[in-house]
Amino acid sequence: MAQSLLVNGRLRRVASRRDTPLLWVLREDLGLTGAKYGCGAALCGACTVHVDGQAVRSCVTPLSAVAGRAVTTIEGADTPQARALQNAWIEHQVAQCGYCQTGALMAAAALLAATARPTDAQIDAAITNLCRCGTYPRMRTAIHAAAAALAAAGRP
Repeated sequence: MAQSLLVNGRLRRVASRRDTPLLWVLREDLGLTGAKYGCGAALCGACTVHVDGQAVRSCVTPLSAVAGRAVTTIEGADTPQARALQNAWIEHQVAQCGYCQTGALMAAAALLAATARPTDAQIDAAITNLCRCGTYPRMRTAIHAAAAALAAAGRP
């Protein structure tokens, strides 16, 4: 049976079952491959997307859980926070292999949307994404830089 969901501002219809993980609907049915499969157990964060602005792990979120809610993937992340973070990620050379970075960016964007000037502790609590390259210090630096850029631009 076809299901409807709102992804990146567009109403989409998919033929997936209601218990299908959102990650597979995004990647396989909609061709949005920014969210990655990492662990399948909501531990690594490579699959992080936003649901109604909150960072969620799409590998364990069933399609039924997003009915009537707004899903945003990295492909649709076009907020001041996301743009500031993308610029800071480049400036501070955060990514090495890059596999986990879309999930980390989505987690960081949700953090900055909720907390304009997060502390190191708040960043560490929010960015629980696993990075095998170990770029956590650069992620933290980039998040602080993005927060400062947003503040300088008069954005919360």
